[in-house]
Formats: sequence, structure tokens, C-alpha cells
Amino acid sequence: MNFTHTKIPAQQTIEYLRTLPSIRQRCGQVHDLAKRGELEYFEYHPEKESDVVDYCIGIIQRDFGTNYSSIPPHGRWRHLDAGLPRVQPLIENWDASASPPDLKEKAKRLIDLFLVSVLLDAGAGSKWRYHDAASGQTFTRSEGLGVASFNMFTEGFFSGDDRQPHRVDAAGLAQITTQKTAQAMQVGSDNPMVGLEGRASLLLNLSQALKRSPEFFGAEGRPGNMLDFLEAESLAEDTSRRVPIAALWHVLISGLSPIWPSDRTTLGGVALGDVWPCDALKASAGTEGGELVPFHKLTGWTTYSLLEPIEKILGWKFDGLEDMTGLPEYRNGGLLVDFDVLTLKPSAIPSSFFPSPSSPIPQLPPSHPAIIEWRAMTVIELYVRLCLFEDANRALTMVLPPSSDRLADLIRQKLGLSVDQLTLAQVLESATWKGGREIAKEKRPLSGGPPIDILSDGTVF
Repeated sequence: MNFTHTKIPAQQTIEYLRTLPSIRQRCGQVHDLAKRGELEYFEYHPEKESDVVDYCIGIIQRDFGTNYSSIPPHGRWRHLDAGLPRVQPLIENWDASASPPDLKEKAKRLIDLFLVSVLLDAGAGSKWRYHDAASGQTFTRSEGLGVASFNMFTEGFFSGDDRQPHRVDAAGLAQITTQKTAQAMQVGSDNPMVGLEGRASLLLNLSQALKRSPEFFGAEGRPGNMLDFLEAESLAEDTSRRVPIAALWHVLISGLSPIWPSDRTTLGGVALGDVWPCDALKASAGTEGGELVPFHKLTGWTTYSLLEPIEKILGWKFDGLEDMTGLPEYRNGGLLVDFDVLTLKPSAIPSSFFPSPSSPIPQLPPSHPAIIEWRAMTVIELYVRLCLFEDANRALTMVLPPSSDRLADLIRQKLGLSVDQLTLAQVLESATWKGGREIAKEKRPLSGGPPIDILSDGTVF
């Protein structure tokens, strides 16, 4: 469908691109092009989805049998506990201390930990390793970054108050340097990390962001203080509270917007963060910025990760979780490529993007249009029940009608489960993310890397 170009104020478009529904709506437009064979870089083979579903169900049944209620949600907690439990023993140590924190303070400490850990979770590359003295084990990738960030937190790396080491605040983050981050993460010439400078810069930018939004993070600039804002936005219900997911998303997307690199996509002079132009959409873009596709992967990953400690510690419930999407990162997306749901068109990627003539794995920057198509397709392939429409005179809107039978829904159908019995967060945790990792190891045992290599700067993936 083509639209005549309509002038919409840039600020209105910016606000729209920061909403949760905008992710699915814009990615859905890319998916529509794929169904018509109109993507520039990928061909879409929906008949291959059944192979992915069978593979993912095999993993679920291997790890959980039919006890689907025991599947944890997708979140940072699992990575922090890699090799051995760490989070619950930390909580128990707080409870056993001379001045045990109340429930709200415990939740604030976990928010501090989980948020900074997620922001350090962008791809570290296949060569980096982290040795954990407590477990005696060595970890890589997300688990390595999770364990490293946990140890950094417990050692007071992110705190500006020596009396309260187990916290994150603006003062502590302002003292971070690339050298300190490298030392804490065991980075050296024989243990290189992709995106080290970007990671350290992100933490410094986080310090400024926390100070600039006291309405969310308090005068001390502490991530955990967002609980006070969320409580004010919630409704009391018996002994619990109901919080709109939009309130948590607003804190993260608005309060943390200054942390993203300034050289990202801009609109009206405003840096948009993890939002990128999709060349395939330009012909049908009916509004200014109509070709831009928002992903907000780290914001989504942070949201999933913060839900769990808030719900477990405080017992609060979140409304509107159906607006959450699958995460457009290389594990979920790699699953689609490795099972040929998505295949690169012949000669779509010039030879200059391959490290050697014999290498089948292209190396692309996050801004490459093929990566934008790949990530957009990943969001929709992981989701269910969507329908898209556009009103050229207003912000774009999304509604939820009949199922479009994508991966999460196909898995539920085959297992005979409802959305409530197997949530998208559980599918991500037990099937697609894990499946993407396992098929990568099967196909590329030496590296375990994805079928398309993203040149990470430490702030996207």
C-alpha cells in the first residue's frame, strides 16, 4: 500500500517511535513486504517454520518435560545465576545482615543490579572469557557478562557510597573508565572483548541520565528509585498493586534516552536510540520518518529482566504485557536463518563484507539494511495475533485480532496450551533464544556464533 507523503510534526513521530506498539507495527510492515517477496536482502519461507517449532518443542520437553508452569520467564536472572545460584543467596545475605532491608529496598537493589547488568549485555564476541572465582568456572557471552556484572555489583563497582556497596548510583557510575571496566571484566590482549569502549561509555552516559531524571530516579540518581514512580502510577489491589507496563516502559525509554550514542538515527535533531531506517520501506513511507523501524532491544531486555524481581519481591502485577515483543537479537534471529525461514538472496551481500573468500558468514554493522530486515522479521516471527493499519493523519496504531500463527503461537498450538499457560517470555527463555544458541553450536561448533555476524559497538546487541 502506498501513501502520499504526509507532514506529521517530528515530535509526534518521535513519541510514537518510543512506544511499545510502534515496534510491532513497523516490524509488521517489513514482514508484509517479506510475504510479498519484496525485501531487498532476504527471502521468506514460512513453510520452514514447522521445522523451527519441532526443534524448539524438543528443547522444551527435554528441559521441562510437560511441567510448563516451571519454565521461568526470559530475563537476566538466569544469566546472573550461571553455574550456581547467586541472586537468592545475595538476598538471603541481606536478610541476615545487622540491618536487613525492607521489601522495597531489596527490590530496589535488584533493580540496580539487573538494569546495569542488562546494559552491559551487548555482544562481547566469541573470544572473550570470564573466570568466576566463586564457582571455579569460565563463562562466555551473556552468561560471562552476567556473572562479571554480578561480581562487579557485589564489589561496589557501581556505587558512589562505600557504606552501601550493593547499589548503583550516578556518583558511582561517573567514576567508571574503560580501563576500570576492562580490569573488572578481565579484558586483556589475550582476552579481547568486542565493544569495550562502548560499554564503558554507556555506563558514563547512564550516570548523566540518572541525574537528569530525578522524577524517575530520585535526587541520588539510583535506578531502583523508579519503584517510587511506578508505585505512584499503580493501583492498589488487596495486598498487591497493578502497574501498567507502559509506566515501566516510559521510565526506561524516556529516562534512559540520553545513554545512547549521539551518532545514531536522528529525527528533528533528536537521537532515537535503537531505531533504524529500512530501505525496503522507503517506497511506501507515507509520513516523515515512515521508513524508520524501532527495535529498542536493550530497553525490551531490561523490561523483561526487571519484571521478575519486582513481581517476586513485591508481588506487584503488570498489566499490558501483551504489548511486549520478542527480542530482535542474534540468537532469536539466528534460529530463523539457520532453519532457512529466512535466506539471504544470492549475491545480496557484497564479498567485501565477508572476512575471507571461503567464509560463509558475512560481517555487517548494525546499521546495514540487511540487519534491519533481519531484526524486523525476528520480532514478528516470534510474535502472534497482530494486525496493522495506518492513519496518515495520526500516529500509527496497532490492534490485536486473529492469530497469524507465528512461532510462539505454533508452539502453543502443537502443545495444546493457551497464551496464559505458555507466555511469550517463557517461549523466549525455553525455546527460541536457547534454540538459537543450540543450533548455532551444532552448525558452527568452533565458534557457536550466529549465521550473520554483527559488528557490535557494545550498545546494540
